[in-house]
Amino acid sequence: MGEAVSGDGVAVGAVGLLRGSRGFRVLFTARSVSFLGDSLGLVALLLYVEAETGAALAVALLLLAGDFTPGLFGAFAGVVGDRFDLRKVMVGCDLAQGALVAVMAFTLPPLPILLALVAIRSVVSTVFLASSRSAVPALVPDKDLETANSTLGAGTNGLEAIGPLVAAALFFVLDVRGILLIDAITFIASALLLSRLPSLPPSGEHQSTSFLANATEGLGYIWKTKAVRVIGLGFFAVVACSGVDDVAMVFLAKDELHGGDSAAASLYAGVGIGLVVGYALLTRLGTKLSMPVLMVIGFAISSAGNLFTGLAWAVWAALALQTIRGIGIAALDVAINTHLQRVVPAAMLGRVFGNLYGAIGLAAGVSYVAGGLLLEHTDARVTFIAAGAGGLLATLATAITLRRARR
Repeated sequence: MGEAVSGDGVAVGAVGLLRGSRGFRVLFTARSVSFLGDSLGLVALLLYVEAETGAALAVALLLLAGDFTPGLFGAFAGVVGDRFDLRKVMVGCDLAQGALVAVMAFTLPPLPILLALVAIRSVVSTVFLASSRSAVPALVPDKDLETANSTLGAGTNGLEAIGPLVAAALFFVLDVRGILLIDAITFIASALLLSRLPSLPPSGEHQSTSFLANATEGLGYIWKTKAVRVIGLGFFAVVACSGVDDVAMVFLAKDELHGGDSAAASLYAGVGIGLVVGYALLTRLGTKLSMPVLMVIGFAISSAGNLFTGLAWAVWAALALQTIRGIGIAALDVAINTHLQRVVPAAMLGRVFGNLYGAIGLAAGVSYVAGGLLLEHTDARVTFIAAGAGGLLATLATAITLRRARR
């Protein structure tokens, strides 16, 4: 691992891992393709709902359907990956998501039906996410987990830098329907790639028990394991405070900063640019810090980025601040995933990730509702400042709790 994270070895570490592990290379490519399409689709849906309704609450409901709904099923989402072959689970999830997005594209349904379709797709996406996170330790050795998670993050979350920019360009030649069809095609391409993975069977320990028993066992493990519980609660609190940026961004771009659709799409790209930079930096710094410390740093940077975005005076300034926020998100992403992949038993990993990201969906939902209401009564600047300040307070509380837990 030292060679992979030092000097000129930063690039060699990621490239070497992709060359040396066919399975990880397939997972990386498939997730990158589908995530690019999904980022296009999200921007298209956000702008579509804003244009059709002009209401901040409608935009918040769209994000709520996408992020809050999986939280209601997070305890069960991870059970799927712990009980069935991970390759089959991921392929099935991608095919289902592609079909759902295609239905949205062909019908452009009214808001209630659109929200239902987005909610269903988000549940399927959570099953996929938990399974893909669980697959990483099975595809790479333990010593390469930091590099693997940084590389995977750059190819997935990092593509937020490309997706919104591509969406901004595509809006000159395509409409919302065309962009959603591209999103659907990327899911089909991802499924075809994932079908080339080796078989990733479950441990077999849970086949004789019910889904409900497995889900209850997963929740019990998280609550009884202090290190996992503290990380989960801290992550939940920070997202509950700061997730509102997804709702407020389009209104900041158009109302306070007087931009258009392309300006709004560009601001959504800021976090992605920061993610690319952050993941590159982490291939050098990831092993020099403990993962819990890196997580707290990520919480702080991402929250501060939102606070200062509320003070931005131009689109380019907001873009720069969201880029800094993206660096913080990269840090917390790599720290949390790597730490959990190391300390959680393989037979429990899917349920831990399912519950974690389900809870994050609930936190985002809380943030969207509160942020939408705050936007209705104030403006985007106040919303960003309040979100950032709350995130910093949650970060401080998490750091203190982690310090006491270590003692």
